[in-house]
Formats: sequence, structure tokens, C-alpha cells
Amino acid sequence: MQRIYFDNAATTPLDPEVFEAMLPYFTEKFGNPSSIYSYGRETRMAIENARKTVAKILNAHPSEIFFTSGGTESTNTAIHAAVNDLGCMHIISSPLEHHATLHSIEHLAAKGKIKLSYVNILPNGLIDYEDLERLLMECNEKCLVTLMHANNEIGNMTDIERVSDLAKKYDAILNVDTVQTVGHFPIDLQKLHVHFINAAAHKFHGPKGVGMLYINRDIKIHPLINGGSQERNMRAGTENIYGIVGLAKALQMAVDNMEKESRHILEVKNYMKEQLLKNIPGVRFNGNQDGKCLYTVLSVAFPRTEKSDMLLFNLDINNICASGGSACTSGVEAVSHVIKTISPESDQATVRFSFSKFNTKEEVDVVVNKLKEIM
Repeated sequence: MQRIYFDNAATTPLDPEVFEAMLPYFTEKFGNPSSIYSYGRETRMAIENARKTVAKILNAHPSEIFFTSGGTESTNTAIHAAVNDLGCMHIISSPLEHHATLHSIEHLAAKGKIKLSYVNILPNGLIDYEDLERLLMECNEKCLVTLMHANNEIGNMTDIERVSDLAKKYDAILNVDTVQTVGHFPIDLQKLHVHFINAAAHKFHGPKGVGMLYINRDIKIHPLINGGSQERNMRAGTENIYGIVGLAKALQMAVDNMEKESRHILEVKNYMKEQLLKNIPGVRFNGNQDGKCLYTVLSVAFPRTEKSDMLLFNLDINNICASGGSACTSGVEAVSHVIKTISPESDQATVRFSFSKFNTKEEVDVVVNKLKEIM
């Protein structure tokens, strides 16, 4: 039986066109970009062209784009720089953030470097913007606000324009985790008061192990990784050339096809919602179903039974790939921190299905029929 892959929020398959763009940099174009001869100049040019591509898409200046190993490194760089270089002594975040953020800020708080506050979460999983403004208003220290644009487990989207306005009003540094939205939603950095955003290529059909960090050119920070002068002295280490080329190609393709592909993915997601409601009694959906939400993610709460306790395992042995939440914690049996926060009393089994341009309604039919058998 062919596998059905419904875990695209964890990672997406590499697009064949992206692989074709990367391929020369695995073979004949192998030079070190720091070398001054032709092989080095060739790969240096590829990196700088990729930087210009990303900057143009995000409406940023190329000097504000830095390539990293992925979203986690970018997030850590932004948070530690805000504290160590920009003087932030208070961090405001949300208990629903990705662990790349949560573990970083908890580490800084445990060391006594910062005061840590969490904004209230509403019953639908959205942040309470009035509470965020209260926290900013009461903050007497330089403050970092770090929030995700879209939640990777339940798909809720934060109004980053509103958060940006609040950060500007109270002179706060703003870091937005855009890993799930770059390549899926238009982002115009000239319209936002934001200091850092990040991206990971493998979330939009690019390669794993490469990401991007935007650093607003009005601020100056020190590198998180030291050693060499790569990335204009901001990120030491020989550049991942084929990864960077792949990131830029994948992002350009995602933006060029965004309208068509987002419409297709949303149709597949909505079809799955309809079929689940029709075929699985007692099923419900986590997150903000009535407002703006990540069109790639569907978090489903199934009635708790003996069979639902082994739901992910049973899906797996039937060649269906889904997850209980973030891929970074998928090996852990405990309920995810996101579900625990929004539904502390829930005894339902949660499965996250997430979709890409390669998924179809026919696959949904197979999955729903299999769920009926399992349940």
C-alpha cells in the first residue's frame, strides 16, 4: 500500500524542481564561497543571488537577510541577541510557542537574566491582545515580545500587524516566529515594526538543514556562532550552498504559485473536515475555526476510547503519516503543551493532519475510511 503523507507541518517533500536547482552545487560548483578564485566566486554569487531573492519576496534589504541552519538557530539567535545586545530584561511570550522559543526563554529566566511573562490565552487558542498591551504597559524594563505568526499544532494565526503596532507603541523589540507562514502567506516587512523573523526551507518544499533570519538593519547584534567571517560576520561556518540555493528556489516557487496552491490545500483540508464530521461521531477540531487560520493544518480531537489511545500507531501501520503535535516532540507520549493549555480538561485523542500541494481528496477518502475502521 502506498504511504499517505499528512504531516507537512513537520516537513514537506523536496520539490523536484528545487532539487534540480540544487544539483550543480553538489557536483561541479563545489567551491568554498570564501575563496577568491573562480570556484569560490561562483558559489559566492549563488549565495548573494539567493539573498536578493529572499529579500525581494519579504520586501527587505539584502543586508537584512542571513542564512542559518533552520528555524531553531534563527530563533535562538534573535532571542539571545535581544537580551545580550539590545538590553532586553523582560520577555513577553505565549505558552503555545514552539519549543525553540519556550526552551530558550525558560533557560534565560532560570539563569536570572530576564523576567518572563506569558500572555493570556483565550478559549479558542488565540492570544489575548488586551492582556498583551497590559503587560507591555506595566513593563518597566526594555522588553522583547516573541510570538509565532501561526501555531504549528492547531493552526491559529496571530495578528502580527496588531502586535507590531503594540510593540512600536511601547518601544519593544519584536521577534516573530514565521516558520509556518513564510512561503504560505504574503509577508511585507516594510509594513511591520518587527526586528526579527525566521524561516525554514523544509516547510515550503525546500531542503532540510537551512533557514533564514531577518535582522532589521536599524539594530546591531553580535553573532550566536563565532569562528569565521561568513554571513558578514554574523554566522560563522562554511555556507550550506546547495541548501541556500534550494531555499531561495523553493521560496520563489511557493510565492509564484501561492494563490493556486493555497486554494487547493484549503479545499483538501475543508473536505477532510466535512468527511470526518460525517463519518466519525463526536469528532471536533482544535483552534480558531471561525477566524483566520493556517490553511495547511487541521488539528482533530477524537473521542477517547481504547482504540483512540493507539490511533497514531494504527495509522502508521496502515501507511498513513500524521502526528500528535509538533514533530520535535512526536516521540513523547504526553499530551502536547499546546493542547494541554487550550483544553486542560480534555480527554480526547488529538491528531494533527497537515497538507501540501501534493495531497488530494482521494487520499482523504482513504484516511477517513481507515479511521472509521480503527475507531
